[in-house]
Amino acid sequence: METFTFVLILFFLLLAWYYSEYRFRFQSISKFPGPKRIPFFGNALMFIGKKPSEILTIVEQLHREYGNVLCLMMGSQPEILLTSPEDVEVVLGSSKLIKKSDEYDFMTDWLGTGLLIASGLKWFQKRKITTPAFHLQILDQFVEIFDKHSAIFVKNLAKSEGHSIDVFQPITLCALDIICETAMGIEIHAQANSNSDYVRAVKEMSNLAMARSVNFFLRNKIIYKFSSMKRRQDKLLKILHGFTDDVIISRREELIKNQEISQNKKKKMAFLDVLLQSTIEGKPLSNMDIREEVDIFMFEGFDTTSSGIAFCLYNLAKYPAVQKKVFEEIIKVIGADKDKSVTLTNLNDLKYLEMVIKETLRLYPSVPAYGRKMVENVEINGKLIPRGTNIGIGPYFMARDASLWKNPLEFIPERFSTNESQYHPFLHVPFSAGPRNCVGQKFAMLEMKSVVSKILRNYEIQVDSDFKLVLLFEVILRPENGVFLKMIKRK
Repeated sequence: METFTFVLILFFLLLAWYYSEYRFRFQSISKFPGPKRIPFFGNALMFIGKKPSEILTIVEQLHREYGNVLCLMMGSQPEILLTSPEDVEVVLGSSKLIKKSDEYDFMTDWLGTGLLIASGLKWFQKRKITTPAFHLQILDQFVEIFDKHSAIFVKNLAKSEGHSIDVFQPITLCALDIICETAMGIEIHAQANSNSDYVRAVKEMSNLAMARSVNFFLRNKIIYKFSSMKRRQDKLLKILHGFTDDVIISRREELIKNQEISQNKKKKMAFLDVLLQSTIEGKPLSNMDIREEVDIFMFEGFDTTSSGIAFCLYNLAKYPAVQKKVFEEIIKVIGADKDKSVTLTNLNDLKYLEMVIKETLRLYPSVPAYGRKMVENVEINGKLIPRGTNIGIGPYFMARDASLWKNPLEFIPERFSTNESQYHPFLHVPFSAGPRNCVGQKFAMLEMKSVVSKILRNYEIQVDSDFKLVLLFEVILRPENGVFLKMIKRK
């Protein structure tokens, strides 16, 4: 009898706590602007069954209607989109608010809990061991790899010279060749074999993660476990993890057997090599630890740069005057020899091209939105956001806000001239900012400069007059119907 009484009291105490917790949360959330919510579902039903391009349109409309603080409810889970740079600074600039939002949980089966997703001590440890992989001396070694695979890409363009082609797929293969050699020290010749299972698997896994994040029912782990989407995910993971595991095991055995990395100082240090030599609290990383970081670097290092390069080429084709100015800078810095190899200094000196890439990433950020989860009640510029709330940061939506940018939809690289102090430091954040900024952003910028400059040295780019760009709002911003451009051989 006493046990029953104790359990009953405990039940009512938990119920009272649950009620007070959620009452506080919903009272706080109700103060934020957003569309009308349906009991139990919240705003989730407006996204179910919608294509990624339709989801982008819906969120754009809501952002225009409700402004720089937009609150949505995915069932009982509050999601707040912040697009004011002052609000964004409070979140991204904090060393405490570093826990990723719930949506990242949908990628843990693939990417584990490595640097992208980890928080607390594990994140700090992973950040510490991955940062040396992007040291200037290592990046300098990568420039030769960028140049080599860019040259193959340009050579392959000769087959389609003068014709309108979708450049997105071949750019993806070029980026995959680059990332495999820089991240894992292997050559897979993806550009010679366009039927890459790995590329297809990465793209489909990204699609699944996004589809699940906006599906009220599939956000539930139990329902998802028995879904056809989960069965498809398991098949894709065999491809993705199998590929990475094979390389890690082979590379570790090679290191143990030959001790090549320590003995040969001139050997190029792939990202994987740095991890194989790293330790946490004096212990070497396990194969699982290494796979998490390599998978993340592979995903972020080729999918995001593919997007950035494709959209940059699209803008250069769309704005011939900008393309002409970039080409003149390339000739001035690198010279007229189309086959000349570039150096790290050359790439760093392409200042106007860097402005073009920054403006591209403003309008078409490779990661259109990313998130944090509030682990405690947080006041952001007078707005009390309750613990448990997912916060979304939306670079894509910030870029299109006329209150933040003058003529926001116009492509004006000069916005990013040396006088960038005119903008709020957290207004342009395609690589995030603060403690969790992208550790590989210098790598990405150098790769994009290398590929784009190599193409422009050999070809003038024109946009197909019948082509209309349609965007997909996924983990990575993609073109729904490709990027169709015409390449005209330079005399």
